Amino acid sequence: MKAWICLPLILLSLAGCAGKTGYRESCGSQLDAAWHELDLAKAEGFAGTVSYSKALSLLTGAKTQQQFEAFEGCTAKAEKARFYIKESRAGR
Repeated sequence: MKAWICLPLILLSLAGCAGKTGYRESCGSQLDAAWHELDLAKAEGFAGTVSYSKALSLLTGAKTQQQFEAFEGCTAKAEKARFYIKESRAGR
């Protein structure tokens, strides 16, 4: 009888752990793309803009979240950073 009570609890806890990795791939690919775009913006001379600084700050935060396995927040920050990189390259 104890096994029937413990089994659903174990399955529920395992499902919770599996849900954490839902954004893992998205986080990694967004970060890679954003760092590449940031390097291009720097090479083009946009490294001094406010948008570039915001993007760099967001990417640093996203990388930190990736290290702590907060993949959803990492993805959101990386996407926002890519927006600011585009703004930087547009001269805004």
